[in-house]
Amino acid sequence: MRLLVLGGTEFVGRAFVDEALSLGHEVSVFNRGTHEPPAGVTALRGDRSAPGGLAAIERGEWDVVVDTWSWAPSAVRDAARLLKGRAGHFVYVSTRSVYRFPTPPGADESAPLVEGSADDDIAEEYARVKVGGELAAVAAFGDRALLARAGLILGPHENIGRLPWWLHRIAKGGPVLAPGPADLGLQYIDARDLALWCLAAAERGLSGAYNTVSPPAFATMGELLEACVRATGSDARLRWVEPDAILAAGVAPWTDLPIWLPGESHGAMHQGDVSKAVAAGLHCRPVEETVADTWAWLRGLPGPAPTRADRPAVGLDPDVEAKLLEQAP
Repeated sequence: MRLLVLGGTEFVGRAFVDEALSLGHEVSVFNRGTHEPPAGVTALRGDRSAPGGLAAIERGEWDVVVDTWSWAPSAVRDAARLLKGRAGHFVYVSTRSVYRFPTPPGADESAPLVEGSADDDIAEEYARVKVGGELAAVAAFGDRALLARAGLILGPHENIGRLPWWLHRIAKGGPVLAPGPADLGLQYIDARDLALWCLAAAERGLSGAYNTVSPPAFATMGELLEACVRATGSDARLRWVEPDAILAAGVAPWTDLPIWLPGESHGAMHQGDVSKAVAAGLHCRPVEETVADTWAWLRGLPGPAPTRADRPAVGLDPDVEAKLLEQAP
């Protein structure tokens, strides 16, 4: 296929580029040039948020366009309108955050969405932004638009810092605060599996919304952290602490302790119905592979892992961790 990736140099976009190249597709990448795309692609430069910034894609034809945009939806609207007559399929990487919170456990793609508009020119609430992006994609491409509603995304090139934080913390060794329970089920997707499924689905002409994460409890918190211990080869000792004690100390799930979400939020993030995507061929690699590959990528970097400036820093204050470990049984 001839593939155009809008972005394509960081995390999810990079996964699409790498997997597409490995499959032998012809790949063009449109970005501002802040980060260089991998070898083997056609680099198109432009700032989609600036007047006239789409000039580089005003000509050309592609079988599939992939857009991971997470800011003002009007940028998705403008790009999709420009490309609708010259591209076969439009893949918009969305999120399960588009569902109204609290999303009940077991909710599928028919769950109610938050309000949004394709014409929003500013990026406000993340969920509203993504709904606007979905509306923009569908308005331009109709039944040629595929909406991949991902959730927690992990894997090499992660620029949010969730799995990298756990790997770096566990690599330091010693007692490690592990938020319980150990059998807490996780629902996530490796960015590479997300890319592979979307590319195959677009090639088959699939359209509409799909929850694109693993089945619920595909892995557990215990399995994830134990995989981190094995991957890093450290002498880390996981000390499991019950949620109530952690929350009472003022520790914030998801940010202070990445990935971990107890209570009502767990049902919304980690218990969605993904049967539609699974029936359409979604495959998820073992957590051990995702963890090991992410650690290998981190070790190969010349410096710190890249992080997105528009997302809050993640990770637990060492002093807070030490105090909780002192109280642990």
